[in-house]
Amino acid sequence: MIYEGLVRAPSILFNEKVQCGLGRGIAETGDMDDGAVRSALDALRRFRALADQARVERLVVLATAAAREAGNGPAFIEDAERILRQEITVLTGREEALYSAYGIQSAFRDIDGVMGDLGGGSLEVVDMEGDDIGDGMTLPIGVIRLSERAGGDLKKAAKIARDDLKKAAFLKQGLGRTFYAVGGTWRNLARLHMAGADYPLHVTHHYEMDASRAVGFLTRVGGNDVEKMPGIDDVSRSRRSLLPYGAIVIAEIVRAMKPAKIVFSSAGVREGYLYGLLDEETRKRDALIEASEELSILRSRSPRHARELAAWTGRAFAAFGIDETEDEARYREAACRLADISWRAHPDYRGDQALNVIAYGSFTQIDHPGRAYIALANYFRHDGLKNATLAPEIRTITSDRIWDRSRYLGAFFRVAYLFTAAMPGVIGDVTWREKEDGAMELILPRRLAELNGSRPMGRINQLAKIMNREIALVVET
Repeated sequence: MIYEGLVRAPSILFNEKVQCGLGRGIAETGDMDDGAVRSALDALRRFRALADQARVERLVVLATAAAREAGNGPAFIEDAERILRQEITVLTGREEALYSAYGIQSAFRDIDGVMGDLGGGSLEVVDMEGDDIGDGMTLPIGVIRLSERAGGDLKKAAKIARDDLKKAAFLKQGLGRTFYAVGGTWRNLARLHMAGADYPLHVTHHYEMDASRAVGFLTRVGGNDVEKMPGIDDVSRSRRSLLPYGAIVIAEIVRAMKPAKIVFSSAGVREGYLYGLLDEETRKRDALIEASEELSILRSRSPRHARELAAWTGRAFAAFGIDETEDEARYREAACRLADISWRAHPDYRGDQALNVIAYGSFTQIDHPGRAYIALANYFRHDGLKNATLAPEIRTITSDRIWDRSRYLGAFFRVAYLFTAAMPGVIGDVTWREKEDGAMELILPRRLAELNGSRPMGRINQLAKIMNREIALVVET
């Protein structure tokens, strides 16, 4: 994975993955499989060449359970370091669990539950609440190792997982909380679940499953009934044989922990390690706002205007009595930063482009309804407010509250841009005033009087209809 830089919300320049199965054979022989080792070393030669081609300035290489525990692990590390011309950090089980927990901290807000990071050789589980990282443990039930320990017997695998998870006594403290699922096998389970539910937003990060309702699905996958399931074609052949073991492990976690929901994460050890390299002040920054700001700088006509728009819409929401939760305020601020990113597209497609870039963007610290809010607000900003059937797929994952606020915000955008022409220095001086009878006035300062016209009035009338409030445009005398 090649990142643009070490920042709070790093952009990925290049990503390539090779499934080598380094954990294969360890349970039986104590060593990594020779073929897997050769495959891994071949992949590392290519990765080193890619890093050179991309002019990577700093290379970080991490090794986890297989290299840590295998008898031939030291020899493998020595060969890999020679190929990479770089020292490799072999993480201890405790470090692996810590960086997995950091990954969750980097990608979620209001954390309360247990993180589980499932690899080929091990499972790391850590209790987490807010910024506090509690008890943690590494268990030898990664999907490859579990399959070998069970000799391919799925019922035996369930018993092994159940027995090993008893060692993580803190799981019992997870009743009614969240289980954060990390790892490629579990993300593929999420994709299968999405396909079966005909879920419209195919983004695995922050995809949620009700834990009690998920048991039936997990039981089906854990019984190796996957080949005819919707979405199986999107899972690589090398992953399919491991899906039942991933389902077994998470099903046993659900039985032991009894969480309220399962939330899937795209951030794990790698992202956690990078997060750990940041200073404390940078860690505290909002990853959603940081990523939105970066996209605004790259694509909008004026990032300063986007920031002014965020402040102005905050005042507008307050003036109209539109209450916001803390997260809704964050989503509105991010939407403002992203409101102009599709301006280069053909006018007929700006709404669709904005919706797709935002809904499917690589954002963290945002749930799926939040993505829908931001995407829809910018869709409405470009495509209008009249048709309530716009974006029907995205509509299915929003509440009425989110839907209404996205339309409100889109309506405010449509008013603001006709006064600013997407440039800064104007919108901050356009203010709202409530009259005694409840009607609203939009006040233009004298210096902006010539911006008045039929087009702005048309947009203000649209806003008045959406808000069910009388709105007049007034030029200061």
